[in-house]
Amino acid sequence: MLTNSLFAAVETQILGLLLTFPSSRFGDVCLSPSSSEMGSHFRSYVWDPVLIISQIILMQCIYYSFLGLWLAGVDGLVHTSRSLDQVFNYEVLGFSTTQGRLSMMAFILNSLTCALGLWFFIRRGKQCLDFTVTVHFFHMIGCWIYNAHLPAALSWWLVNVACMALMAVIGEYLCMRTELRAIPVNTAPKSNL
Repeated sequence: MLTNSLFAAVETQILGLLLTFPSSRFGDVCLSPSSSEMGSHFRSYVWDPVLIISQIILMQCIYYSFLGLWLAGVDGLVHTSRSLDQVFNYEVLGFSTTQGRLSMMAFILNSLTCALGLWFFIRRGKQCLDFTVTVHFFHMIGCWIYNAHLPAALSWWLVNVACMALMAVIGEYLCMRTELRAIPVNTAPKSNL
């Protein structure tokens, strides 16, 4: 009896602290003081620019680090030298050369690994397209700065649009599968220990 009342007192204190702390969240669910308000706060988000900026930086790091790994693997297959031209120069991506086709393959494989990054770090299906477009927009800005003009090769645009589509669709699919996973509900009666 004493342990039940002690447990109830500790539970009440912890719940009271969590409900009075304004930014208390567990995952995606914000805690609210009354159960009648719970429906309106389910999956609600607080505007957090630091979180958004850090997620953008994280996705950009994932994009370039895995692209570098895929390109290093491709370079190991055909024994070519590594350079920043493979990442930023739009003329490298082309259908006419073996190096261009392998670089395209690295970009496509990179979109798959970035989709996994969306799944692990973003975790929201409706934000996958936003982060995908942001990553590729910053990549286009990087290519623009590196080449001193906007990319003009049709192959560059085709590869990047295909990569955006793959990354967004696969990332959203993975996130939606996680979001729609059944929540286990224990219907067995609670035992008083």
